[in-house]
Amino acid sequence: MRKVLLPTIIFVVTILLVIRLFYLQVIDDSLKLKSDNNAIKIQYDYPERGYIYDRNGKLLVANQPSYDIMVIPKDVKNLDTVEFCSLLNITKEEFLKKIAKAKVYSPRLPSVFLAQLNKKEYAAFQEIQRKFNGFYIQKRSLRDYQVAFGANVFGFITQVNESIIEKNKYYNSGDLIGKQGVEESYEEILRGIKGVKYIQKDKYNRDIGSYKEGRFDTIAVQGNDINLTLDAELQKYGEELMINKRGGIVAIEPSTGEILALVTAPSYDPAILVGRQRSKNYTMLYHDSIAKPLYDRGLLAEYTPGSPFKILTGLVALQEGVIDENTSFVCHHGFSYARGRFMRCHDSGVSVLHNGIYNSCNTYFASVYMKTINKYKKPSDGVDAWSKHLRTFGLGQFMGYDLPTGKKGSLPTSKTYKKMYPGWGWDSKTIVSNAIGQGEVLMTPIQLANMIATVANRGFYYTPHIIKKIKGGQIDKKFTTKHVTSIDRKYYEPMISGLFDVYNLGTAHGLNVEGIDICGKTGTAENYTKINGKRVKLQDHSIFVAFAPKDNPKIAIAVFVENGYWGSRWAGPITSLMIEKYIKRKITRKDLEKRMLEGSLQAEYNKYITNPIKDTLINKSIKTPIKPTVKDTNGIKKSTTPQN
Repeated sequence: MRKVLLPTIIFVVTILLVIRLFYLQVIDDSLKLKSDNNAIKIQYDYPERGYIYDRNGKLLVANQPSYDIMVIPKDVKNLDTVEFCSLLNITKEEFLKKIAKAKVYSPRLPSVFLAQLNKKEYAAFQEIQRKFNGFYIQKRSLRDYQVAFGANVFGFITQVNESIIEKNKYYNSGDLIGKQGVEESYEEILRGIKGVKYIQKDKYNRDIGSYKEGRFDTIAVQGNDINLTLDAELQKYGEELMINKRGGIVAIEPSTGEILALVTAPSYDPAILVGRQRSKNYTMLYHDSIAKPLYDRGLLAEYTPGSPFKILTGLVALQEGVIDENTSFVCHHGFSYARGRFMRCHDSGVSVLHNGIYNSCNTYFASVYMKTINKYKKPSDGVDAWSKHLRTFGLGQFMGYDLPTGKKGSLPTSKTYKKMYPGWGWDSKTIVSNAIGQGEVLMTPIQLANMIATVANRGFYYTPHIIKKIKGGQIDKKFTTKHVTSIDRKYYEPMISGLFDVYNLGTAHGLNVEGIDICGKTGTAENYTKINGKRVKLQDHSIFVAFAPKDNPKIAIAVFVENGYWGSRWAGPITSLMIEKYIKRKITRKDLEKRMLEGSLQAEYNKYITNPIKDTLINKSIKTPIKPTVKDTNGIKKSTTPQN
């Protein structure tokens, strides 16, 4: 048996090798194609990217023709450099630099020499292209923006770099790729599939037709169109309201998690990142370290949430059974919670849940928070139980939405405080600032919007997302999966009753809109920065969260205005206007609209300037505002201002 086995194995292996060699040499010409590469010119046919529409079918982003001058370095011969550079309006130094870069990529393969010529430049070059051996025109399509807003949502198109080419073999030098926004998130859907043509060349380097009669050629496949959840009119209006202000607006449809508006301010016209000036304009935006127009504050900015966080403080306390809606506390314009520690409050008198919410009483919610922590024998157990509830609202974690950037905020646990206070004990008094959204809690505007959407739904939410429909495809199932919080539905009703009276009796009185039942919560968050190692207080941030209508809500929204004083001064009016715009499709509160559209906080931003050498505050004529930090990790080591 053994004598037969070895010859049999050798025979079988030999037969398999012969079959494989026959296939590669006779049937499959792909290796021959590679070996003949020197005699074959590869041309790519780039498809149009998919169009982008809003939720109502309004076209937002289309395409326009563009032309790149490609170069194959080894084919560049007998070139009149002076004429060539003069035609393209470049210097000889630029010419040499571009040729050198192309040679590094490959002497034999085409790469982009000069990108994004307009029609006039293309026509001038095409007319005498025959004189320039080694150069040819590659037609592409660039984005054609139909609107002047939404830059942070769309993203932009740019050339791939060497790192991308190494990671993804689909791309070659000069190819375009989506960066930031939906252009990046849905790149594979929007880009389509490029076609390839193999052109046979003779020994004189002349084209003599398709290789193998086009057997290996492929046709370009256009990218798929997509519909965003964005409401174009609401997005546009939100960006107009935020002119001369800094901050973010996030609006969500509670019943679906669809993002209706995602505003960051300041922003820019997306059209400036198209064409030959794209690189120059991007550099200008990138180096603006003051206004930071490329920084999406709605997704990236981590702020102390201020008084809107009291909603969660109250809900957790109800769920933990340490209070009911009639539990009362007495406020004397503040709360004395430890020796020498006093939390100020604008309210006074007896507070229960209902008026505690609409009057935004610090004393009430500080007391409620301490009862929640003190329910447990160890403060560490109390904090972890509190934190566990809040995580069911999506806090302290990446939310999983379909945009490529974001921050997870900060939600403290017992580990946080063990690190902060390693040498001595801590308890509920030490961390009581968390109660009013001022301690170690940080939230992004989209987390705030999702939180109030969850309250509007009475205890559940869908992961926020920007995609509504993909032509020929399906959206991710995770966006239709319901997330239920750990708070029982019955506890939301008394909380919503208090939020409704914020507009009728409380801190947002005067911001109501006739015919719309709005539930909301004002907020003011302290704002500190460090200068020369010293902690300096800047103007407070203005915050507002709301949803409407009270029953069967259609919109939930969070507005954050940096250095905007208190909640009802800037964020509140903007919230009311955005809600009315979406529900009524018109504005009746012309008084609020005029004040918000014409109002500016630039003077506030210009108050604080930094000396680039000494990093100290100096005369404001230099016009270089410092960037305020929004994180405050000093807990109770300060006296807290009213958070209404």
